[in-house]
Amino acid sequence: MRSIINEKNLKNKIVLLRLDLNVPLEKNKITDTTRIDKILPTLNFLINEKAKILILSHIGRPKGKFVKELSLEPICDELQNKLGKKVKLITKNVKEIKKNSFFNNHNEEIFILENIRFYSEEEQNDNKFAKILSNLADIYVNDAFSCSHRAHASIYEIPKFLPSFSGLQLDLEVNALNKITSEITRPITCIIGGSKISTKINVIKNLVPKFNNIVIVGGMANNFIEFCGNNIGKSIKENNCDQIIKEIIDLTKKENCKIFYPEDVIVSKNLNGTPKKREVNEISSDEMVLDIGPKTIEKIKNIIDDSKTILWNGPAGYFENPNFAKGSIQIAKKIIENNKVNKIFSVVGGGDTVSLLNNLNAVNNFNFVSTAGGAFLEYLEGKNLPGITALN
Repeated sequence: MRSIINEKNLKNKIVLLRLDLNVPLEKNKITDTTRIDKILPTLNFLINEKAKILILSHIGRPKGKFVKELSLEPICDELQNKLGKKVKLITKNVKEIKKNSFFNNHNEEIFILENIRFYSEEEQNDNKFAKILSNLADIYVNDAFSCSHRAHASIYEIPKFLPSFSGLQLDLEVNALNKITSEITRPITCIIGGSKISTKINVIKNLVPKFNNIVIVGGMANNFIEFCGNNIGKSIKENNCDQIIKEIIDLTKKENCKIFYPEDVIVSKNLNGTPKKREVNEISSDEMVLDIGPKTIEKIKNIIDDSKTILWNGPAGYFENPNFAKGSIQIAKKIIENNKVNKIFSVVGGGDTVSLLNNLNAVNNFNFVSTAGGAFLEYLEGKNLPGITALN
């Protein structure tokens, strides 16, 4: 995989740049600019190299149809403000555009093609559509790691027609994930949450042989608590998971990886109720588990102190209510504390976890924070991502 940072002579070259600008919108306003902020270094690098930039991206799932609410126009305005450069949105059908349609004025440096998912050929991974797009540029750069688990035309097919490179953000993502899966500094710990074990089972199975500790928190921990013979009341859980849990526990024993799940919890009768501490064998039938308890928090903090590398994916509880955010906040603070004195290398991923860190204004206090959801998990599963394969 060749990085664009090492490419010489980009002056006046038209760069077809695939980004993930799929940001949350409310009434045409961007509510979280994290994904935009992360790709600014690549854009600024190309601007400094005097390249001409033609951006491909998407918002939402328009399913091959024009949907006004999913236009990239708000992104265009946001990029213009952040870069201090004119950014022009091209709404004309890409099949009717020619290469010489762009960059005719000396001050034109950045264009964005309208939402690439307005074309059904994008998700169909259509080779001819990719050829049409490739005819608009001299080189291709993929800086959309979070889309790279999709075999879509703008991710997988375009590299067949143009010299292709990785962008700076994609490089950072891959390097960070390699550090926790290949170039490991031990002891290494994975703190993993979320509501469903089935979505993370392959991640856990792939990491167990490589990691020293797996810490289960969040909704999926309820399944482990119940598996051990405890009542979990009205708590969120995934049905028919006993066999999965048995497999995980057996694998950790075989691979000499320690597995931890909560010893005590914070419960309530509803999502907005009064928090109460419970041992895992004290949960009533009308209560739901909404956070980890103080003993469990202390145990996790000790595990973090004994670790050199941490992967964190999934909050410890229902952090949207401050009454049930303490576990997640304490985990974040302990990792940050160790990061500040260079005792640990930390990688965080997953939408909810990133949301939590944004609420704490703590995104910059970790070694790497990934905005990629599916691609992040599939890479951790050990899968080959189509976008990376295409660049290789």
